[in-house]
Amino acid sequence: MKKILKKILKALTSRVVIVAVLLFVQLGWISMALLRLVSYSVPISIFFLFLSMLAVAYIINGKSNPSVKLAWIVPILVFPLFGGLLYLAVGGKRPKRKMRRALEKAGQLTEPYVPHNEALREQIGREHPHLAGQLFYLEKQGYPVYDHTQAEYFPLGDLNFPVILEELKKAEHYIFLEYFIVQEGTMWNSMLEILKQKAAAGVDVRFIYDDVGSLFKLPGGYYRAMEKAGIRCICFNPFVPFWSMIMNNRDHRKILVIDGHTAFTGGINLADEYININSPYGHWKDSGLILRGEAVWSLTLMFLHMWNAFRPTDAELESFRPSVWHPQEFAGDGYVLPYADTPLDEETMAENVYMNLINGATKYVYIFTPYLITDHEMTTSLCLAAKRGVDVRIITPGIPDKKTVYQLTRSHYPELLDNGVRIFEYTPGFVHAKCVVCDDCIATVGTVNFDYRSLYLHFECGTLHYKNQVVSQVKEDFLDTLEKCREITEYQKENISLRRQLYYAVLRLFAPLM
Repeated sequence: MKKILKKILKALTSRVVIVAVLLFVQLGWISMALLRLVSYSVPISIFFLFLSMLAVAYIINGKSNPSVKLAWIVPILVFPLFGGLLYLAVGGKRPKRKMRRALEKAGQLTEPYVPHNEALREQIGREHPHLAGQLFYLEKQGYPVYDHTQAEYFPLGDLNFPVILEELKKAEHYIFLEYFIVQEGTMWNSMLEILKQKAAAGVDVRFIYDDVGSLFKLPGGYYRAMEKAGIRCICFNPFVPFWSMIMNNRDHRKILVIDGHTAFTGGINLADEYININSPYGHWKDSGLILRGEAVWSLTLMFLHMWNAFRPTDAELESFRPSVWHPQEFAGDGYVLPYADTPLDEETMAENVYMNLINGATKYVYIFTPYLITDHEMTTSLCLAAKRGVDVRIITPGIPDKKTVYQLTRSHYPELLDNGVRIFEYTPGFVHAKCVVCDDCIATVGTVNFDYRSLYLHFECGTLHYKNQVVSQVKEDFLDTLEKCREITEYQKENISLRRQLYYAVLRLFAPLM
């Protein structure tokens, strides 16, 4: 026994000695490298300074928003040695070249299937000339307006969820899901059980989830578990530690398509707080939408575009049209226009949709948003609308999900209040809805927050509504929600401390990078 212990101790001692020697060699090597680098410190500093100057020149001459430019130029000038290198590593808003090429190639597949409803657009234009411009703009971007579609608005995820389960059970041919956040729990597990049953029965079930949105909410390699269950799955833009520091270009969309003729969208993700089973931030106020009819086609194309970019599957798309599995004529209720935004181009389409609505309003504009982090152009539109007598009201959360972002939202209050915009905070909890309604005739419901990430960096979607019941439903929801809000008063605005004002100033400077 003693001999065995001696051998073990001898082996351990030899290993410790080896490790110590290797560490000593490693430290010696690092020390020598640093000493050698000191002699080259001047040329290295000049190189990095030159790199930062090039980055600043590139930013100034770029097409990005001035606020985004300023947010990058300041840290580069403050830290000239490494600011330019940081911008090269994580700056810019465009997706990686590989992602961009894949999406552009998939776009060539979907483009021939985009309908052109010019006659319908012109008909609406005779009733509402300003809206005609909005429709013309969106049609040029590949998103036409539809009739023969029924839409219903849900003011809470709690009300939306049972309808989702009901419609999933009716699926006979295919189910497409594309979501930013998915988390195991009552909501997702209930849906997943139906999806597994449908996949086993031969239904084509496809699922896209964003890796960063679902980080720490799903087990690692979750897509493999889905594949084993018969659900074809894509983990969008996988998170790579350290390299994915900025986490740009996320898939923030929420799309569920069933058999081509029924679809869900809105602000609701697939996690329990969205249906108020969990309440980490008080009561969760969200919005959902169901579409039945021709307009579902645009949401189907959005999904197939994303799917075929990263997992080429479909040579043609005719079999996914709304009428294939619903040969009867669809009932209609006004007009619906689903649209999507992408960081692939320099077109800030989602922001333009919002600003066109605000600029064209004559009576009122009511807005739900979880974050109010607006650039100069959006702030100007809101202020000018209020100055010309439009009743502009905005509901934001009373309980934040991110404290710094909440303070950043509040930093925008004073300027808006000074110009007549009214702001309300939802006292029971967190507002996650993203809706705009104006003048009793137009509304938009979707995934687009009033912040830089939604407006510039993420893949988003929304639906524009004209003369259908969603318009009145969103207005009614807004007015009902106002009763549960506190209005931000002039007294609160004027009593912001100097320290708080300085904090707000710094936050707003770097807002585009948050």
